Parts: sequence; structure tokens; C-alpha cells
Amino acid sequence: MKLSKLTLAVATVLTASFTTSAFAMVLYVDSKTKQLYTEAGPGRQILGSFEQVQEGVPVKSGGDVSELRSKLELQDNQIKALEEHAKASEEEGVVEIKKDGGIEFKSRDGNFKMAINGRMQVDSQMNVNQDLPGSGGGAANNPLGSGYAAGASGMPATLNDGATLRRARLGVEGTFFKNTDYKFEYDFTRGNGLNAGGITDAYVRQNFSKPFSIKFGAFKEPFSMEEATSNRYTTFIERNMMVNTFVDNLNTYKVGVGANYAEERWGVATSFQTEGVGGYNAYGNNSLTGSTGSAINANGGVNRNNGGGDTSWEVNARVMGTPWMESKTKFLHLGTSGSYISVNNNYKADGSYSNGGINFANGIGSNVDRSGILGTGNMTCTIARGAVASTCAGGVTADRQVNHLTRYGAESALVYGPFSAQGEYIQTDISGAGYHDESLSGYYTYATYFLTGESRAYKSSTGAWDRIKPTRNFDMKGGWGAWEVATGYDSINLNDGVIKGGRVSTAKLGVNWYPNPHMRVMANYLHALDINTVGSAAGAQSQAFNNADLDIIETRVQLDW
Repeated sequence: MKLSKLTLAVATVLTASFTTSAFAMVLYVDSKTKQLYTEAGPGRQILGSFEQVQEGVPVKSGGDVSELRSKLELQDNQIKALEEHAKASEEEGVVEIKKDGGIEFKSRDGNFKMAINGRMQVDSQMNVNQDLPGSGGGAANNPLGSGYAAGASGMPATLNDGATLRRARLGVEGTFFKNTDYKFEYDFTRGNGLNAGGITDAYVRQNFSKPFSIKFGAFKEPFSMEEATSNRYTTFIERNMMVNTFVDNLNTYKVGVGANYAEERWGVATSFQTEGVGGYNAYGNNSLTGSTGSAINANGGVNRNNGGGDTSWEVNARVMGTPWMESKTKFLHLGTSGSYISVNNNYKADGSYSNGGINFANGIGSNVDRSGILGTGNMTCTIARGAVASTCAGGVTADRQVNHLTRYGAESALVYGPFSAQGEYIQTDISGAGYHDESLSGYYTYATYFLTGESRAYKSSTGAWDRIKPTRNFDMKGGWGAWEVATGYDSINLNDGVIKGGRVSTAKLGVNWYPNPHMRVMANYLHALDINTVGSAAGAQSQAFNNADLDIIETRVQLDW
């Protein structure tokens, strides 16, 4: 509070303390130094008129020097009280708006914060080569020609060119009284008017200390380094196949409680979560329809309550750390993850399958046409019972039921200046009636290099990658932004024992341009090295891609705040 704002209040305090009788001398007081003057001047407030009863000793009528001194002290205290009150009024209820990294509202005492976040990703896909041998069971006789899946619909098995709005998210996050934070985010590309399918994060977290916190609500499963990394910061446009299939496409934003402990060099994240009831969990639907996504509740929007029974639940844990860390640009990351997932299965009164189960399905990394080239079909199913049609796919002749899954993951990453490398392995074991400990697995590895000298940014509290900040933002005066090149290998195997989901491996190249920290332009080239979908439970469309030779160019323009 500036002194000028106190002038009126101080003058009121001072003049109210004296009588208005006429005296021989007028005195003034300096508001800052409290010295007395006989002449008016800057910062001086009038005390009143005084008479001189002895030479050199002015005394106000009705009082003496001691009375004057005591009144001056009282006025001084009142001025200080006004200053403190003015300072408090400035600190309470005033907000700041920041635009660096988002729009943020914050109280000056730090107790309350709220930031608006969002992202937009515009993707395109061009299939520069599609050589399908027509192994889709009678495809050679299809009037549309070789490379098309057989069937009454005559739909093509080839991938389509095009563009799409991959993600469009808007959310808020902030803190209450410094130790409690929250986040709510909605993705308009995932939304479904009848359920909560568009909600990603929606949680409240209590931070008991700097390393330890507990959160409640919907949040990501703590599993896999690539899944822990926001899609804003992944090196390639799409996550690698095994992460999409075993983690992301099952709807990784599940509801539950999670606990995190993160020191500077290591951390542990755990959770107990459950899927949502009904369509909330329907992301990906069923591979039998040609969709790309894995799903628990393979019947899509069917409300599970109609079939009775409880929803599935899971326990997850991830441990990560940096055993070698010379600096923020030279370090080694290692981590491991584990999950136990109890699968829900519902049946009708006649014993036939109603809903639930689990289905693993995926494409080959394409991001616009996401056709399900791989697919296990629903791994809980029943064969025909009287007039009830069979729900089993892929020539299954006996009932099957998945009771639970166990997932294991191992991860590593190295950063050495502008160079970085990363790799992961995930295995998912299937247990239940009709299964004999079948294991589905996948792995990937890739390397990146910043041509402009930057290093990958690492966030130790989550053991994941963070925002890249170019050494110099792009401008028309010689600023190039940051440029990154990458190459990788990706493989997944959904074949084991009685499970026939297919096997695929791909190679890819990528170029990323970061004009500034909040914008990114990406281009990927993907080549299919091996596609084996013989006998795939996903049906004729999947089998038509067996031994296909595919080359795909993908692009993305991304803005986030």
C-alpha cells in the first residue's frame, strides 16, 4: 500500500484528536518521520493551532507537552494499523493470470490455484504401399479384386487415407490450501452422450509430504514408462503396439485409489482400480466388428448390470528410478511394473454368455484408419445352446472363460546429451477355464537424436518424459526451434496355445519439430516387416492382411497448453 493512499485516513485521525480553537502557532507533523514543523510541506499533516505561553515552548490550549506526545503516539499506532489493514486487503482475494504453460489463476498467499489446460492433435495418414496377397479366405474370387476380405458385405480390407482430430481435450487443475490438488479433463473425441467415455483424469489428491500422496477418482494405471508419458511428449505419433494393446486400449483411466511415493532419484506408484459400469469402459468395443481397441466388456455400450455380477477390478504397481545420474542430460532410467486383473463374466439364465470377458485387439500403429488387424476375439465365450447362437470366434468348440490376467513389464531409458534410447517388454498371462497359462507379449526399442542439441526432458516424480523446451524458439530471425530424428522397432505376439490373435512387427522412422515448447509437428514412416494373421479369431478382415506389405506415412500437428 503506497503512502499516498493513507493521506485521507491519517488526516482524519490527526484532525479528530484536537480542538478547533484558534491559537497563535500552527504545527505540522511529517507522516513518515513524525517530526514537527511550523510550515506546511510535502508529506506534512496539520496538527492544529497552538499558543506560546513561554518563549520557545508552544503549548496547545487545554493540554501540555506530555498530552501532545501521548496523542502523537496514539496516532502513530493508528497509522500502523491502517497500513497493516491495507496490506492484508491486497493479499486476500487477488489473483494472478499467467500464460506461461497455461492460463493460471493464483491467490497471493498460495493457498488456491487453478489452471486451464488443453490439447489439440490433428493427424493424417497416407498409405503409400498396400500389397495384400488376398489370403482372407476366398478373397481371390472377390469381384473387388485381390486384397479384399471375403464375405457378404464385400468391404475392402485395405487401409484408408485421410485425416482426423485425434485428440481434443480441455480441463482444469489446481490446489486447495497447498496440500490438496485436483484435476478434471475431458476429451471431446472420446465422448459419448450416454456415458462418461470422454472423461480422462478426474481425481482429488492429498499430499501428506513432498514424496508421499494418495489420490481418489479416475486416473491412469501406474504401468509402463510409455503409458506414464503423456501423448503430448511421446516420440512417435502412436504408442507402440504392446502398450496400446495391453494397457491403453483397455481404458487406462480407471476409477479407484492410488498411492505414490517419489524421491528425487526413485519412486513407487500403486493403485486399486475398477472399470466403470456400462458404456464407460466401451473404448475400443469388439475386434469382431473390425475395431482396433482392446476391451474388457467387449459388447461395447451394453450395461453390465443387465447381466448381473460385479465389475472387474485390478491391483497395479510400478517401481522406477535412475541408478546412474550424472546430470539432467546424462542418466539411466530403469523400471518394472506388475498387475493382477480380475475379469468379470456375466451369463444369462440359460447359461449362455451375456457380457464381460476380455478382448485384445490392435492395428499396426496407424493413427487415422485404426482397423483391427490383430484380434483375439472375446476370450470368454460359450458355444451354441439350442436356439442360442455361439458367441465363440475362430473355430472354438468348447466354452472358455477368462478369470484373471497378470501383467509384467520391464522398462529402460538412457539419455546422453542429445542422444536417447528407450525399450520396454510387456507380458500378459491368461488364466481361466479352457486356458493353460497362455502368454501374450510384445516389446519395442527406439533411439532419438536432437539435431539442435537439446536433451529429452525427464520428470523424476512420475518416471516419464516431459515437455521439450527448444534452445531457441522458431522465429524469422534465425531461430530454428528444436529438431529431433528417431528410429524404432516394434513387435507384438497375440498367438499362444488356444489363443489366435496374430503376430506383427514393424520398423519406423520419425522427424519431430518443436517450434516452441507448446507446439509440435511430427512425421512418421512405418513399414510392416511381418504380419501373421493365419487363423486369427478376429475374422476374415484380419486374415486378409496375412503377409501384407504395408508402408504408411503419418503426420501430426499438435498444440497444448
